[in-house]
Amino acid sequence: MPRTSRPRSGRAGAWAELLRLPALFTVPGDALAGAAATGARPGPRTLLAIGSSLCLYEAGMALNDWADRAEDAAERPHRPIPSGRIRPAAALTAAGALTGAGLALAAGAGRPALAVAGPLAATVWAYDLALKHTPAGPAAMAAARALDLLLGAAATGGGTRAALPCAALLGTHTLAVTAVSRRETTGGSVLAPLAALATTGALTRLVTHRRTRLPAGRRAAAAPGLPGPGQAGGPPRAADILTTALGAAYAATAARPYLHAALNPSPPLTQRAVGGGIRATIPLQAALAARSGSVGTALLVAALIPAGRMFAKRAGMRKVSIT
Repeated sequence: MPRTSRPRSGRAGAWAELLRLPALFTVPGDALAGAAATGARPGPRTLLAIGSSLCLYEAGMALNDWADRAEDAAERPHRPIPSGRIRPAAALTAAGALTGAGLALAAGAGRPALAVAGPLAATVWAYDLALKHTPAGPAAMAAARALDLLLGAAATGGGTRAALPCAALLGTHTLAVTAVSRRETTGGSVLAPLAALATTGALTRLVTHRRTRLPAGRRAAAAPGLPGPGQAGGPPRAADILTTALGAAYAATAARPYLHAALNPSPPLTQRAVGGGIRATIPLQAALAARSGSVGTALLVAALIPAGRMFAKRAGMRKVSIT
């Protein structure tokens, strides 16, 4: 009897699961927040940076499952590779092709963007192949997300200095989420979700805090910090109000599942905490853009929140993970 081929929808679903498509909605906000931090309006080079980010992110997802195929066979046999729905060679080939595409798009955005995309790609591969299960794993993941934001800044404004504070905040959030994700299959960790909860509170405070107005003679000499649209002592502006609202949305999205995982560190609740932390990335990106004074960009990033949730509700796409 001739062998029947797998339905096309089944193959597409397997690749969607491998590439974790719901998490893809968290990627464009990196470049857009980076562009906002430079004070420049997003343009064609920003779009190239977003395309590069998407490719490099998906390369990391494919490489992640290729590198973990033996571990997943024991702990996650339903995943596309151990279940036989995707061949390991195909996943590795996809990772390489997506990395090449990401670097090519970054090159199209200019040399500054390529200078950031190169280390970003190297960090992604180093994390998946060598660092993931070491103490340096969360830091590597945080560095990758921070570099992704800097990629948007380099492509849009030609430099990264102005975006460094925003990159540090986004990287810190990623560090906390990744630390929780390391126990998502076994559970049992109370410290990681508690630390992530405290981190969420601190980041919310830093992002929404309005800086103190300096005397006129000291403003020019002040060291550069997190850019902000308004100063304490003056009336709140639209950007300030939006920043506060988005900061609250970030805290609400991340804090509750972290608290539940801390109270009951079971695998299901830990996985929900990881999913909540990933989804909270979008309102954080939007808050950073608003904090930089770019209301339009912030609203554009915030519009990805319902789109990501709607896509995640589809069959087979409900579990979102970064490991």
